[in-house]
Amino acid sequence: MTRPLPPSLASIASCISGYDPAALPVEQARAFIDQLVPRLRATEMLPLRSALGRVLARDIISSLNVPAHDNSAMDGYAFAGAQLLPDADTILQVVGSGMAGEPYAGQAASGQCVRIMTGAVMPPGLDTVVPQEFVRQEGDRIVVPAGVVQTGDNRRLAGEDLAKGEAALAAGRVLRPADIGMLASLGQAEVPVVRRLRVAFFSTGNELRSIGEPLDEGCVYDSNRYTLHGMLQRLGVDLIDMGVVRDDPQALADAFSAAAANADAVITSGGVSVGEADHTKTVMAQLGDVLFWRIAMRPGRPMAIGRIQAEHGDAILFGLPGNPVAVMVTFYALVRDALLTMGGATPQPLPLLRCAAAHPIRKKPGRTEYQRAIVSPAADGGWQAATTGSQGSGILRSMSQANGLMVLHHDQGNVAAGELVDVLPFEGLL
Repeated sequence: MTRPLPPSLASIASCISGYDPAALPVEQARAFIDQLVPRLRATEMLPLRSALGRVLARDIISSLNVPAHDNSAMDGYAFAGAQLLPDADTILQVVGSGMAGEPYAGQAASGQCVRIMTGAVMPPGLDTVVPQEFVRQEGDRIVVPAGVVQTGDNRRLAGEDLAKGEAALAAGRVLRPADIGMLASLGQAEVPVVRRLRVAFFSTGNELRSIGEPLDEGCVYDSNRYTLHGMLQRLGVDLIDMGVVRDDPQALADAFSAAAANADAVITSGGVSVGEADHTKTVMAQLGDVLFWRIAMRPGRPMAIGRIQAEHGDAILFGLPGNPVAVMVTFYALVRDALLTMGGATPQPLPLLRCAAAHPIRKKPGRTEYQRAIVSPAADGGWQAATTGSQGSGILRSMSQANGLMVLHHDQGNVAAGELVDVLPFEGLL
C-alpha cells in the first residue's frame, strides 16, 4: 500500500485562521505544529521493569478482577453486618482466623465472627469488618460497641480497583510508577510501547566553542546544547548530539542531511533571526519545506519550522533562536508537546499556578510573554510571584534563579501588584 504524502506546509497554513508568519500568536503556532508533526507507529515489547517513562502503544484491558475476591481493608474481625444491634453492644464468638493468602476455610454462623488480617479473603456470607482497636475481647468473644461500624464497612470488593474487561490504561500514556504497579497487579510481565523518538540537535555559529576548547576573542561557550540535552532527557527520547556546526554552507548541509537520515526530529539553535548574516536559513530552505516565523511571544520571537529531506529519510525541523533563554522558553512553549505527540504520547496541558503578582509588571497586549519568576508563599496563605529582575533573552542566570515562568497571555495588558497571574512551575519540568 502506498503511504499517503503528508500535507504541505502551505496547506496546513491555509487551515489556520488569520495565519500571518510575521506575527503568529502562540496558540496558532501550536495548532500549526500539531497538524505538521507525524506520529510514530513502530512499537516494541519491553519487560515491565524497563517500561517506566515509555509511551504505551495500545490500550491495556484487564484480564482479571483486581482484587480477585472481596477482602478485608483492616486487621480486625469479619462478620455479617445484619447482626449489628443499632442501640446496644453486639457480642460475637470468634470461631477462626483468616490471613492474607490463607483464607478461613469454615463457615461462620449467626452470632459468630472470624479474626481477619488486611488483604485476607472475606469468608462466605460475611460482609463487614470491625477494626481490632474498636472492640473489647472477652475470652473467645468480642464486644462491638454500638455505632462504631456499619454494614459493609472496611471491605474491599472484588474488581473494586479494576474489573475484568475494563480498560486499565489507554494508549498514549507515558507510564509512571503507579502504572507499572497496576500492570504488575494484572500479572503483565511485558508491555507494548512505542519506540523511542530519535532527536538530533546542534548549535550553529562561528562564535560558538564547545567546553574544553579555548575561547578566542569574541567567542562564547555553547550553552544551548546543554540545556537542550537536559530538556530532551526529561522527555525520554534518544539523543543525537551533533555538536557545534560552523557557519559554512557545506558543513550545514552535511549536518542537516545526516540529522534527517538518522533522526525523527532535528532541533537547531541560532541562525533563524531576520537579518542573520549566516547561511543557516538558506540551507534549511534548500533542503526541505521550511517556514520562517516571527511569533508574537517574548522571548523567542524567531523560529523555523518544517521538514528536512535527506537521501535516506526526512525529519521534522525545529529551528530555535540563538539566545539561551529564548531557546528554553520556545522549547517549552512549542516544541515539548510536539515531540511528545510525535513519540506517540497524548500530551496533557501543563498545570498553571495562580499567583498574586508581587509588584507591577509592564506588558503590551498582542503577544504572549514568559517572564522568569520566583514563586513563594503569600501572607494570605496563597502564592505570590516576583520576576527575577532583568528579563533579557540572553540572561540564562534568570532561568537558573527562577522556579517558574510567569505566563502573561496574548491579550493581557499591564499587571497591577496583587493581580492574579498564571505561573508555569518548573518542578517536574526542568
